[in-house]
Amino acid sequence: MVRTIFYISAVAAVLIVLSAGGLAHPFFWLFVVVIPIILLGLYDIFLSGHNVLINYPVIGHLRYAFEFISPNIRQYFIETNSSGRPFNRLQRDLVYERAEGKPDALAFGTQYDVSEVGYHRANHSLAPKIVSEADSRVMVGGPACKKPYSASRLNISAMSFGALSANAILALNNGARIGGFAHNTGEGGLSPYHQAGGGDLIWQIGTGYFGCRTPDGGFDPDKFREKAQLDQVKMIELKLSQGAKPAHGGVLPAAKITPEIAEIRGIPMGVDCISPPAHREFSTPKGLLEFIQQLRELSGGKPVGFKLCVGRRKEFMAICKAMLETGIKPDFITVDGAEGGTGAAPIEYSDRLGMPILEGLVFVQNCLVGCGLREDIKIIASAKTVSGFDMTLKIALGADLVNAARTMMFAVGCIQALRCHLNTCPTGVATQDHGRARAVDVDLRQTHVANYHRATVKSMLEIIGAIGLVDVEHLGPRHIYRRVADQTERNYTEIYDFVPPGNFLGNDIHAYYKPSWDLASAESF
Repeated sequence: MVRTIFYISAVAAVLIVLSAGGLAHPFFWLFVVVIPIILLGLYDIFLSGHNVLINYPVIGHLRYAFEFISPNIRQYFIETNSSGRPFNRLQRDLVYERAEGKPDALAFGTQYDVSEVGYHRANHSLAPKIVSEADSRVMVGGPACKKPYSASRLNISAMSFGALSANAILALNNGARIGGFAHNTGEGGLSPYHQAGGGDLIWQIGTGYFGCRTPDGGFDPDKFREKAQLDQVKMIELKLSQGAKPAHGGVLPAAKITPEIAEIRGIPMGVDCISPPAHREFSTPKGLLEFIQQLRELSGGKPVGFKLCVGRRKEFMAICKAMLETGIKPDFITVDGAEGGTGAAPIEYSDRLGMPILEGLVFVQNCLVGCGLREDIKIIASAKTVSGFDMTLKIALGADLVNAARTMMFAVGCIQALRCHLNTCPTGVATQDHGRARAVDVDLRQTHVANYHRATVKSMLEIIGAIGLVDVEHLGPRHIYRRVADQTERNYTEIYDFVPPGNFLGNDIHAYYKPSWDLASAESF
């Protein structure tokens, strides 16, 4: 109270001086500067609603200014090269260097603590091999697929127009065309910017059915058929859940829906756009597979699969049981990890829900192998892929392909400012502010995307050769070591049990999986 009285008294004194001398007063121009500060102080005391500003008008803003820049201070001056999150300086620099075509060699030894719990490595061979570039691609498409797709081992993960700017999408798709890999559209629809570059596309269909949506939010087969049969669309991915916010829908407020976004998504202007947590077109595992079969037929026989972040184990096992009962199989399954995420998500969902990528990947691999389904279904691993070793690790644990999202954003100029959800991205990558988006130089950044992809895939092949293997197919969990809590190392066959083919079909089901398998039903999630 005393501070407030003092402040108001000072304001009154200034006003008296001004009224006495007016423009002729020698301190007039000083007051021109002071008056705005006075007005700010009055606002702080009576209208701001912030405790700090009420007690400390004007100077209290320093607290909020420091808070605003503290993430930048930590990132540039406090964090070590290896301690930052979600991606540390070493990881970001690796992407930048490869994207720009610069040498990515390291001087003076590793900066990681090789004795830290969780540290991964592989054993090299004294007889290293050369792995053929042909192993950098894999054919996706099961027995029911009429148009299988030869996919790169590394592709761009799902990111929608709306989450990313038009220039960022253009740069990514042009880069995919230059490098010969695929670009996932994200659930926001098949936008002109995804198509403009001519790169191969994986069209993702989410719970909102954007781009193939009826006026009431259901699935429109005719709209889907028209777009799915475009030559540029190589695969269809049905999104069940994602690592950043599993089992959570979304709302795009009416105020943010532009005519362009409304047209792309097939939604009306002036109405909130709802992405529900679950699909309307099916509610059971059998229904999911029947819908996948419908999508495959409507697309003309292209590979169709689904994406999920693993949650309740029995629910994924229920899908496996449905495959066995119906004979309908997806061509691929994309496994997302809880550590993934390029856009806005509730904090608790990002921090506490969903299975991390390595555990989820091993679980899906074991379920498909245990059911005798693995040979017909490819696995795509998505979540936090930076380097060739990250690819090697995921492929060793069961993946055939790997998707990358945030590192591809780095390649188009992202600096991890952590403002993706605020529409104020300082680099123009994750914003719909046209003034900011101009910063993304499409011609330059498309080359960076292709450079990063090429160097990372090359690194993966060289690492597998250094292990002593002649091809990717021989890579397995026994080749990757992880330091554990007792300060020893274990390879992944010692950390996880990998079930033999058909284990779930007999009477001696692995003890870890049996309780969930017994609860699973093809008729219900």
